Amino acid sequence: MTKKDNHRYDSKRRVLKSGESERSDGYYVYRWTDRGGKRHGVVAKTLEELRRRETELMRDKLDDIRVGTAYVTLNDIYDLWCSMKRGLKDNTFQNYRYLYRTFVEPDFGKYKVQKLKKSDVKRFYNMLVDERGLKISTVDSIHTVLHQVLTVAVDDGYLRNNVSDNVLKELKQSHNADAERRKALTIPQQDLFLNYLRKENNKYHHWYPIFAVMLGTGMRVGEITGLRWCDIDMEENVIDVNHTLVYYNHAENGCYFSINTPKTEAGRRQIPMLDDVKDAFKEEMRCQKEAGICCNVTIDGYTDFIFINRFGNAKHQVTLNMALRRIIRDFNDEQLCKNIKNPVLLPRFSCHSLRHTFTTRLVEKGVNIKVVQDVLGHKDVETTLNIYADVTKELKQQEFESLQRKLEGGDE
Repeated sequence: MTKKDNHRYDSKRRVLKSGESERSDGYYVYRWTDRGGKRHGVVAKTLEELRRRETELMRDKLDDIRVGTAYVTLNDIYDLWCSMKRGLKDNTFQNYRYLYRTFVEPDFGKYKVQKLKKSDVKRFYNMLVDERGLKISTVDSIHTVLHQVLTVAVDDGYLRNNVSDNVLKELKQSHNADAERRKALTIPQQDLFLNYLRKENNKYHHWYPIFAVMLGTGMRVGEITGLRWCDIDMEENVIDVNHTLVYYNHAENGCYFSINTPKTEAGRRQIPMLDDVKDAFKEEMRCQKEAGICCNVTIDGYTDFIFINRFGNAKHQVTLNMALRRIIRDFNDEQLCKNIKNPVLLPRFSCHSLRHTFTTRLVEKGVNIKVVQDVLGHKDVETTLNIYADVTKELKQQEFESLQRKLEGGDE
């Protein structure tokens, strides 16, 4: 008596495993049921290809990777990330959403998550720099949100690992991003800038106090614009930094201001008030009194802001940077019109450059690195050390160039 053969075979007399079948059109199918009772299936042209797919599915199952989610896109994971965002300041979250929707969502966001590779992310970043002309710093911000979204994909079992890991570092190296580091104003440039604004007959004189305070404190733009008269102590000569004024300009909600507490505990700090800074505050007070200007705005319960426009409203970064561009343009025009040989001109710089300039002056004077970190409100000392290293490197180069000139002059 022969034993009954319970095996199933395909048209080529090959044994089919459990869950495998051959369709009438010659294609092979593998079907299985997940833990939730949902049926899934994959189709392949050959049995060999089907079994490769089965092996991948088994590997995914062992690694706790979701199966049956081949059509989930990066944009779907982004929506999931939005719904579960934790520990982000509202302005940070809004900025992340803006960056993602502007640069990722329209094209790259349509990629199927399970098919994403590191090379895809790398090509995407290169395209942003080479074809769309974005600065490395902007791509850095886009990477921050994209990396968080992909981390959600890993945590929820859509990906085995975060394919954006280390991609930005490689991009910076390939594009020589170190060349894009912000430059501080030199001491002659800083003096030219402040002396130009200090002249009372100058149409830009009213900008002197706020830029002088920025150069004398290293405060961030939002910290400066959000500063209130009650935050400064003229007797103790100290500035209390305890909040930030944020200006939103988003397509969804329009333009508006908001008050945020510092992102980190290091951001909440007290800054000693230098004499020039104290004089700048007094100058602002005098100018406002003469012009009959007073603060007419209340933002999230905060009012009595120090630096306001002629309508009594708060200032914001866009306005300040636009003012800087006009000041630099007109100053340089005046210098060129004097027909001076080799005139000293102001380079193009932003509000953040003033913070970097303040830091540079502290390092040049040999101020203790921990003091620099505390005054700037850096949470991580590495940030301060990177600036310190840059400045000392430039100082060393300048000293040796000076030495070289002296040696050459001594040989004559």
